[in-house]
Amino acid sequence: MIALGYMAKRIVERPDWLDVPSVRDVYAVSDCISPDFTDYITFWLHNGFWFFDKPSRISRLCSQHGISLDDLTFVYYEAHPQQFNTDDHTWHGFGPDPDIKANVCQPMNPRLLGYDIVCYSMQNSPECSPLSCNYVATDVRVNLHCLVDTLDYAVKCLETGVFDNAEPGPMRIIAVYSLGSQTGGERSDATERRSRAF
Repeated sequence: MIALGYMAKRIVERPDWLDVPSVRDVYAVSDCISPDFTDYITFWLHNGFWFFDKPSRISRLCSQHGISLDDLTFVYYEAHPQQFNTDDHTWHGFGPDPDIKANVCQPMNPRLLGYDIVCYSMQNSPECSPLSCNYVATDVRVNLHCLVDTLDYAVKCLETGVFDNAEPGPMRIIAVYSLGSQTGGERSDATERRSRAF
């Protein structure tokens, strides 16, 4: 798996129009239902995967721009090392934006919530999450966070064509983790202190 980075989101409960009663809330990588903490791309502090290398950078950005942390949930993302082309059903590697550095600090105690499948037609920031955005969760097994439980099942869903007509591809499988705390999750206090210097 490839370390992509961190995001802070406002996680919302399942909307009524998503008719999957087993879903409690939506931890989709896209911000279509559970929005990101702000329109962060305008600040150009994200890494080459268009997330953040450290949660402390998100917290600092919020503090500097008056964005409340009260209702934010910090998450960490990793990705399957290949993306799936829904047009010809082939897998291809991908990497960070070559013009933006990515140096992701590993979290200490992340808890895996499941796997999202996300379209990347522009090959930079995440776009839609068809499980929630396009009702694909009504056709596959999802957990209470509207995510797929296993990597193998996510691969199977892609390769059997479940996502072929959902959104323009390619599609990436992204593991979604919750963090032990909302103030960081980095490996040590020393690491956190060093991050404030950047």
